[in-house]
Amino acid sequence: MKLITYKNGKNCSLGVLGCDGTVFDFSLAGLNFADMHEFIVKHKKSDLKKLKKISKKSGGLKLKNSSKCPPITPRQDVICLGINYLEHAIESYKFKNIKFDGKREYAVYFSKRVNEATGDFGKIEPHFDLTQKLDYEAEFAVIIGKDAKNVSADEAENYVFGYTILNDFSARDLQNNHKQWYFGKSLDTFTAIGPCIVTSDEIDTENLVIKCFVNGELRQNSNTSNMIFDKNFVISELSAGMTLKAGSVISMGTPSGVGMGFTPPKFLKSGDKIECEIENIGKLTNFIR
Repeated sequence: MKLITYKNGKNCSLGVLGCDGTVFDFSLAGLNFADMHEFIVKHKKSDLKKLKKISKKSGGLKLKNSSKCPPITPRQDVICLGINYLEHAIESYKFKNIKFDGKREYAVYFSKRVNEATGDFGKIEPHFDLTQKLDYEAEFAVIIGKDAKNVSADEAENYVFGYTILNDFSARDLQNNHKQWYFGKSLDTFTAIGPCIVTSDEIDTENLVIKCFVNGELRQNSNTSNMIFDKNFVISELSAGMTLKAGSVISMGTPSGVGMGFTPPKFLKSGDKIECEIENIGKLTNFIR
């Protein structure tokens, strides 16, 4: 089941995609929630059953690209994994002129501030007054469905609400200048999320193709099976020391093929079109303003 947030007049509404890709408003199931975060926190199993039934219908609203919103806007910073694909670790260390020993004994975690999330077909403010090395990162993102504390890896799946695509736009020069990732990844609009949330019962996430295109050129082409640390390990490790709140977003890192990994680097410029695709989730499209 695929859930979305969309513009309905002046307001944002929640919807479920039908079997033909058209949209059915939550109100048709008698559901009224302020936003996706509230739905994740407060929904009942019976609510999901109602939406599941509607998702089998066709002939709903045909959504314009301009009406698409981020399916969820995180209430807290996004939890991100750094260099969670081995090939990306290699290209990242190469860009920094640091020798990489090929070992990844521990996961690397950092946070990404999201004052303003960007949805499918949304425009990214490049902040060229601050950066000349704007980059893209196609990532598989996990949305926590209920508060998780001291969860084992075997139990982790039970705490996941669903999955989405996240493009972790990054200012590489700010990252290097400040010797950490927070500022360079947290500029306004630098978190693109969408096009939908696929509920956890729908897909097996261990073997999904993940791709990124820039102006039609294939840049990233990998598979979630290539992650060094999978989502169950991550949920278990993090929840051992802190409570993962319902609605939290964990972005699982990007594969190789980012702009900084090319020789010479291929950074983004105004007018560029970036498309991130993950098998069985969809395609997230954004443009550089």
